[in-house]
Amino acid sequence: MYCGKGVLRKIDYAKPMVDEPGTGVYPEYWEADVVLRDGGIAHLRPISPADADAVQAFHAGQSQASIYLRFFSFKARLSSKELRRFTEVDHTDRVAFVITIGGAIVGIGRYDRLEDRGEAEVAFNISDAQQGRGIGSTLLEHLAAAARENGIHRFTAEVLPENSKMLRVFADAGYRLSRHFDDGVVSVAFNIDPTRESLAVMESREHRAEARSVRDLLAPSSIAVIGASRKWGSVGYQLLEHVIEGGFGGPVYAVNPEAFELGGVKSYARIADLPGPVQLAVIAVPVEEVPKVVDDCAAAGVKGLVVATAGYADDGERGLLRQQALVRQARSYGMRVIGPESLGIINTHPGVSLNASMAPAMPPRGRLGLFTQSAAIGVSVYAAAVRRGLGLSSLLSAGNRADVSGNDVMQFWEDDPDTGAVGLYLESMGNPRKFSRLARRLARSKAVIVAKSDLTGRSLPPGHVGRTTMAPASALDAMMRQSGVISVETVEQLMDVAQIVSGQPLPQGPGLAVVSNSAALGKVVADSAGHHGLRVEKLVTGLDLDSGASVSLERLRTQLRDVFADGAVHSVMAAMIPARSVSTEDIAKVLADCAAGTSKPVVAAFGGVLDPAARLDGMLPAEAAGAGVPCYSSPGNAVAALAAIAGYSAWLGRDQGLLVEPEGCDPEGTREDLERLLAPVHGEQLLRLEPEDAASLLARYGMVVEPSAVFEHDDDAVAAAGRLGWPVVLKTTDPALRHRIDLGGVRLDIEDADSLRRNIAQMRRALAPFGSPALEVQAMAPVGQACIFRAIEDPLLGPVVSYGLAGDAVNLLDDWAHRAPPLSTTDVHDFIRGPRASLRLFGYQGLPAVDVAALEDLAARVARLKDDHPEIALVEFNPVLANPEGARILAAEVWIGNAAQRTDSARRAMRR
Repeated sequence: MYCGKGVLRKIDYAKPMVDEPGTGVYPEYWEADVVLRDGGIAHLRPISPADADAVQAFHAGQSQASIYLRFFSFKARLSSKELRRFTEVDHTDRVAFVITIGGAIVGIGRYDRLEDRGEAEVAFNISDAQQGRGIGSTLLEHLAAAARENGIHRFTAEVLPENSKMLRVFADAGYRLSRHFDDGVVSVAFNIDPTRESLAVMESREHRAEARSVRDLLAPSSIAVIGASRKWGSVGYQLLEHVIEGGFGGPVYAVNPEAFELGGVKSYARIADLPGPVQLAVIAVPVEEVPKVVDDCAAAGVKGLVVATAGYADDGERGLLRQQALVRQARSYGMRVIGPESLGIINTHPGVSLNASMAPAMPPRGRLGLFTQSAAIGVSVYAAAVRRGLGLSSLLSAGNRADVSGNDVMQFWEDDPDTGAVGLYLESMGNPRKFSRLARRLARSKAVIVAKSDLTGRSLPPGHVGRTTMAPASALDAMMRQSGVISVETVEQLMDVAQIVSGQPLPQGPGLAVVSNSAALGKVVADSAGHHGLRVEKLVTGLDLDSGASVSLERLRTQLRDVFADGAVHSVMAAMIPARSVSTEDIAKVLADCAAGTSKPVVAAFGGVLDPAARLDGMLPAEAAGAGVPCYSSPGNAVAALAAIAGYSAWLGRDQGLLVEPEGCDPEGTREDLERLLAPVHGEQLLRLEPEDAASLLARYGMVVEPSAVFEHDDDAVAAAGRLGWPVVLKTTDPALRHRIDLGGVRLDIEDADSLRRNIAQMRRALAPFGSPALEVQAMAPVGQACIFRAIEDPLLGPVVSYGLAGDAVNLLDDWAHRAPPLSTTDVHDFIRGPRASLRLFGYQGLPAVDVAALEDLAARVARLKDDHPEIALVEFNPVLANPEGARILAAEVWIGNAAQRTDSARRAMRR
């Protein structure tokens, strides 16, 4: 797959190249590990002069036909001038990327800026042996992202008509192409600014590649356990034993240089000695031996590694460096890594039957997929699932999550027909923006339950690499809700919810029926359900279950049939205390029978049971192997889980709306303004814009800041008031005082010059204890409700927009709403109504209702601005005055900075 006569045709190699731009600073942040179409891994990086020999070797390895398609003629070797031209670039006007596997170049993509500074010509060259793996598409995505960063917005290319593969890469990229055929060459041109189509194509390719990558790990054709041991209780012993006893259908090899036989299978000294190929290697050797083992695995063609070895997170900075080296080493050979310090992986599909984990037995097959991070948490999650009789489809313990992450596994689960619901325990997050996007898509078809602690995103566990957030503590929770995630805090809460979603239908509304043999317990459960947002439609209490098993169970069956037949009831909960004549399993069987054939979930809670051997939390009856009734020892836990499911079902049933695209936005003009304003800004420095620059920038997105004037002398204030229009407001510019009428920082409704002069004198005396800050005047806006909008670029979450009602609501009660752009129309609607104090916007206690549509429009615009421009570090509108006639921005603050790396780059890249 090759393209590109044009770049070479424009160069006269007989002339000296003194006019060529010099090599610029190497942009290390452009380097990326990428997942290819078939799930393999490759490394992408900018080219460098040191690649000259590798480029020559790559060229020599190509067929004559391939060389002809690239250069429109045959070249046995590249000249020294050509090599210099190809490898010496400035990373601005001339950019080139190479993709390597095992250190060898397998693909090259480049652009050269044309005389039209916003346009560049692209060319590609892909190894014959690597075609069909999506390398050309990956190079195009990264070249387009680099070009946009350098102010280029249009690509052109010249392709021979017979080069159908390259033409297909352009056509399938989602850009709008124009083609022209002339002189035997197809000229292609297209804008490279992201469109819905191009972003959708990129996400689709990313999804297929990452899903395939995880599928190959969870369903390998063959396995080698390296470090297998005959020492009972050792990690290597257990891993090999569990793989064999789990019934894995493919070849299983034991690798240990000191044994001839292990676990009933022949042992080999090295992986190179194995009689057949190995797709997955499970590594349990001492940490100092891991690098050599990884090299051996690469030489043997292994595709993936599960690293159970410790000595990484528990060895401080040295262990972290060792872990980073492990991932770089594995990826350089095209291998993915689960771990290190992983508990292992499980796949219960009968055709796979893989238990390459520390779990002592294969769990029953079911519809729940589980992902955990550290091994300790993995043990807790696995034990909780087994204890409750939950059937699993797959389990992946990522250990320190050095490579394979929850995002990767969600890509796999989305396509996996065996998985109906998923649960993740997250101790840290590598790319929450991507998580949000994937979770929102996955949650449309499968419930996504996430357990996280209060410190998730705010600190990193040992061995975990990533960013931490500086956003408000509730921003991550808001992002979860926005994505349709069922968020819980503990492993047990995760299992409480998983019991329902893994086998029960979703409730179609909040209507609940409570059935109990205790009036007091039934009333308590009904009250709790109302507190959790459920609506109790039927409360059936006082059931007599002490009249003999047959009579009692038939009475219960009759009552339940009536309850399930009620159209206002969407779910049913049985809350029972011990009865002499019937057991908990008897009751569960009746519940299961009555629920069969309905679309309503049923749960049971058994309180007051004293028998320590009684099984209360889990799926009953026990012989149902995951298909029974979700049962709980605590009625409160049952209600909370059912309410969480009802909330998810409501989210699922809502129209999520379309992405908001406010009219009158000018991204290109804003980009040019930012490039000019950022010219003097270096490194991590931030620049606060002058009010005029801030107002001009915001106006490009249709956001008008009410003008104001800072003054030194009274006459200047009077003149400014005349220009702005009477009456005016007088206020200090001090950010801590400008909203404090009680401290003398604001004076309202000043109608004439004399009054203005008097107020200036009085305000200066009042503010003297605070250092005599500067003053400004502004036209008096109609009275209304003061609101605050804030948008930041967070190191972890990316763009975050926040909104609240000004004053005590946000200052004392932290009553904010948060969202992660991009926003849909539904997101905007919920955002404005998110703060508890937002009731004041809708005519609360006789107050006039404000123009909520104007606030929604402003929210959409600031979210679009922040999503389009990561260079904008902070935007704050304080206050925005909302009234029945609209919403006015009375003060705006804008900070900008360089944004070379963003958490959701437009390049497909793995977290590094």
